[in-house]
Amino acid sequence: MLQQYQNILVPVDGSKVTEEVLKRGIEVAKRNNTHLDILNVLEVNQFSDTYGGAVSGDVIYKLSEDVQKRLEELKQQAIDAGVTDVEMHVRFGNPKTVIAREFPADHHNQLIMIGSTGLSAVERLMVGSVTTYVSRNAICDVLIVKPEQ
Repeated sequence: MLQQYQNILVPVDGSKVTEEVLKRGIEVAKRNNTHLDILNVLEVNQFSDTYGGAVSGDVIYKLSEDVQKRLEELKQQAIDAGVTDVEMHVRFGNPKTVIAREFPADHHNQLIMIGSTGLSAVERLMVGSVTTYVSRNAICDVLIVKPEQ
């Protein structure tokens, strides 16, 4: 029996891989006439460690604004491709738990489409693979998209 997904989540992190995943997510959403959520999760603790202390509210606000602008562009890509029901979201927190559990629970997502890798190899070693965590702990189905070679 073929599963008909009504609500798809595509998390993006600004990497080329997640842009490929979004393109495929747009194709699936269009083909199935379904809702598409585009999500970017900002991990504030990551910036605290990078800059050696607490990050000011102004820095966080600016970063959030920049992410919002990029998400607007991605949303427009989906609309231009024919997806009529698309929303963009920015959340603060741990990307692993936000993507796997919190966001899908709040937004009733039935499928998460996520890239097999997003961050650089060094960043993956430091923070662990978000994709691995999501695939093991998600509250809904997960489709792992490999980048084109």
